Amino acid sequence: MSLIMRILPLLLPALLLVGCAKGTDDLRDWVSEIRQREPEPIDPIPPIRTPEIVAYDAMDLRDPFQGTRGRTEEEEEVASEEGGGLRPDPDRRKEYLEGFPLDTLSMVGTIELEGVEYALIQDNENVVHRVREGNYMGQNHGLVTDVLSDQVEVRELVQDGRGGWTERRVRVAMAED
Repeated sequence: MSLIMRILPLLLPALLLVGCAKGTDDLRDWVSEIRQREPEPIDPIPPIRTPEIVAYDAMDLRDPFQGTRGRTEEEEEVASEEGGGLRPDPDRRKEYLEGFPLDTLSMVGTIELEGVEYALIQDNENVVHRVREGNYMGQNHGLVTDVLSDQVEVRELVQDGRGGWTERRVRVAMAED
């Protein structure tokens, strides 16, 4: 029995090679037959159609993407003169956490340094940042108004669709494990 077990690994590759000995004669015959055939004609390229030219006649009409919503021209002028109420400061330098949407930020703890309460905010890259009252975070001009032990309160300024700004209160709560 042990003699058969020793010879079998030597015979098996030889048997497999015998099965591959047929060759490629049939492949060569098929290629030569295909080359002898007359080539089939190629379909012509379809002609290019000229698009219909349409004149734009609505240049004098109100732009549908400008939010006047019932305001007259006089009301628009008064709103622009008054400053329109709330609005973000365009000259303020953006803080790092304003590059992240608020829903990707999570509070992971608090720390008190020299009498100032800081919230520890983790961004979506798993980097933890210190935030205190007066800092900004989120993409909607979010001002941190209060740091509590379990949440951070943020006041956001969002556009109201009429060219003005409205205030929205948001909370970033402590992350649950």
